[in-house]
Amino acid sequence: MTTTINEKDGLLTVINVFTVEPDQQQTLVDHLVSNLATAKKQEGFVSANIHKSLDGTRVINYAQWTSKEALDLALQNQEFMAPVKVAVEHPHDFHMYEVVHTVQA
Repeated sequence: MTTTINEKDGLLTVINVFTVEPDQQQTLVDHLVSNLATAKKQEGFVSANIHKSLDGTRVINYAQWTSKEALDLALQNQEFMAPVKVAVEHPHDFHMYEVVHTVQA
């Protein structure tokens, strides 16, 4: 499934913003990308997108789940949580969102 951002989809959006030292940015990106195979196995997982800031100090994981309940179940899965625990050793901001409006050119 492809990432689409649409308020009519009813998906749960999870945005993690990690703060890193510039020399650690690519290491975190590589870690997150290498563990997406585990995320893809989780019931209710839709998509994930990894972004890195041009100044080297942030990594953002934009993920979509079918529901909060699906995410809650994944968070109880030890296989899923093992790489997550490594990532959250970095200072981070984690929140869940719903898309309320989109506009395109």
